Amino acid sequence: MEIRTIFHKRLREIQEDILAMGSMVSKAILRSIEALKNRDLTLAKQIIEDDQKIDHKRFEIEEKCIELIATQQPMAGDLRIIVAVLNIIVELERIGDYAEGIAKITIMIGDEPPLKPLIDIPRMADKTVDMLARSLDAFIKRDAVSAKQIALEDDVIDELYNQVFRELLIFMMEDPRTVTRATRLIWVAHDLERSADRVTNICERVVYAVTGKMEEIGGSKY
Repeated sequence: MEIRTIFHKRLREIQEDILAMGSMVSKAILRSIEALKNRDLTLAKQIIEDDQKIDHKRFEIEEKCIELIATQQPMAGDLRIIVAVLNIIVELERIGDYAEGIAKITIMIGDEPPLKPLIDIPRMADKTVDMLARSLDAFIKRDAVSAKQIALEDDVIDELYNQVFRELLIFMMEDPRTVTRATRLIWVAHDLERSADRVTNICERVVYAVTGKMEEIGGSKY
């Protein structure tokens, strides 16, 4: 088989692996919020355990990329794509770590009575997962325009985070006995806000893969 044909075949396999990893991460985020809402400690423990699978997937993709560079001698444009992959899987792994963190907070909360109905936190999770799926689709399609638009949607997550923070701060000010419970929910919201920042970083890598230019979109945070 011709070298270029082999290269593109293996690159397609790597891209399929990225989508699989993205699905694992999205599932982890949504399940972590489900565990929090339902005080499901069994599910929370399962999320923590499953984080190892996400880590393993990252290392598996990393090894494939290194092998591809070593054996196929990719040209500049192809090399950019592989470099983007190596960065994207790090961001995905870190989002998985945030899901694990939320699961650990759920275990800390245990059977404490809910401080307030969870409305904006699940919205943050749903929006983040939606942005993540579309950012990976933009990478597969090499769609830099969509990637930039998705990154700007991080403002929605920031607004929701600020709203959650303000509401919980009021709880703490009005009743100091709620401080611990409120603080833990702020941690959850912060993990989701950081997850969305990671999606923005993925979008920036999509732009780099397509254009060869490294640029920060919408003041993203690393």
